[in-house]
Amino acid sequence: MVLNILRCMGQPSQQGTDYPAPTFVLLYFNGVSPLLYCLALTIPGAGTALLGREGAMACTVAVEESIAHHYNNQIRTLMDEDPEKYKELLQVIKKFRDEELEHHDIGLEHDAELAPAYAVLKKAIQAGCSAAIYLSERF
Repeated sequence: MVLNILRCMGQPSQQGTDYPAPTFVLLYFNGVSPLLYCLALTIPGAGTALLGREGAMACTVAVEESIAHHYNNQIRTLMDEDPEKYKELLQVIKKFRDEELEHHDIGLEHDAELAPAYAVLKKAIQAGCSAAIYLSERF
């Protein structure tokens, strides 16, 4: 069941968004190892999956909420700077953000909040996400 839900969330949306490929291209051109990126994504997911379906969904909620928050910050920055200049980029970021929020909602619908120590688990995962975002913005 969990794998089916996660596979569904990993598929590009019906609109044809395929963001893993652009992500890996950006990583390559910015000197970031895709292997490290994959490990950073896989380890928390695998660890929380050991807690069962609810743990995996709690991880999903925490990560997707963090990413959506990051996208919202990017949107605000671009809107403050020059919304017309960044019109197309804003559309892309909004689309990605909306997909992350959809995954967030799927996690909640599948009992994320029933995971053991949900609030602590969510905070810990989001702290890791914040650190990863901070590092990726600077390196």
